[in-house]
Amino acid sequence: MAAYPKWLRHLQDHSYCWLVTGVAGFIGSNLLEALLKHNQKVVGLDNFSTGYLRNLEQIRDLVGEKAWGNFSFIEGDICQLETCTNACQGVDFVLHQAALGSVPRSIQDPIRTNEANISGFLNMLVASRDAQVRRFIYAASSSTYGDHPDLPKVEAVIGRPLSPYAVTKYVNELYAEVFARCYGLDSIGLRYFNVFGPRQDPNGAYAAVIPQWVSALIRNQTLYINGDGETSRDFCYIDNVVQANLLAALSDNTGAVNQIYNVAVNERTSLNQLYGMMRELLLEKFPELENHRPTYVDFRKGDVRHSQADITKATQLLGFEPSHRIGEGLRQAMGWYIAHLGAMQEAAGV
Repeated sequence: MAAYPKWLRHLQDHSYCWLVTGVAGFIGSNLLEALLKHNQKVVGLDNFSTGYLRNLEQIRDLVGEKAWGNFSFIEGDICQLETCTNACQGVDFVLHQAALGSVPRSIQDPIRTNEANISGFLNMLVASRDAQVRRFIYAASSSTYGDHPDLPKVEAVIGRPLSPYAVTKYVNELYAEVFARCYGLDSIGLRYFNVFGPRQDPNGAYAAVIPQWVSALIRNQTLYINGDGETSRDFCYIDNVVQANLLAALSDNTGAVNQIYNVAVNERTSLNQLYGMMRELLLEKFPELENHRPTYVDFRKGDVRHSQADITKATQLLGFEPSHRIGEGLRQAMGWYIAHLGAMQEAAGV
């Protein structure tokens, strides 16, 4: 029996209490949706620095009032230890997603990135240890591979970090390992590779490429590609990330705990290929895109040239099986993007 369906059935019959930090953000809100749909109790923590109340409102509409009654929300900051301590009370599993993402943001403001991603992370570890949670699952990052040239990326081999953000995410892994050794706090780190899907923010200087590009395309605006467009990434649809988090939390394989895993699909898609796929998907509804072409600008500081994940370890130890490749994920997400991105742009005054 495949691992993920087995554990989803387990959740239908067993109720746990989960803490999702960054719950109003892109990944956090998708985790909240999945947990509430499987009759779980969820505590959410967010300070709305990068998350949005509208994401929580969408979840409420999706799951209904009965399931929504299993959710309690704390508005607070992981940089405050007391807030983290309160949030962890009575919690079985922590899914720690709260962080300041973006390589460019970290280059512009390394101090704030350090505070959220290292000091905040340490607060969450301490609070989880003191509350004796069963397992601490945290968002690691493919940026940890830095300048190591080998493809696909294997968890045990990393290079030198290329940005302050990459430094913070590597420090997270070191802290989690030390807390396992010193305090017996079980943890699993998930190195995400270029996650995309519904509720991902298209606005601002640090917006992820896919929602930013969809927004530009549906409005027939200029779309910028950094470099020559041959930079490649292992794009990972959000459902794969939700699966990895639940498998990591619930796995009964003792050898799977206190490990780091790649979360992706083991494929490379260039920015040029991505643009072509997205444009093709939108052409029927937006025929004016027939003549749309991207504009190429300088390479972005701190970016790696190519990224691709070896997911063998996650497959073997967690039973991870990606449900969506890049094409399937784009097709599934496109309806949501078309329905919501315009309103999100207007709300942001863009």
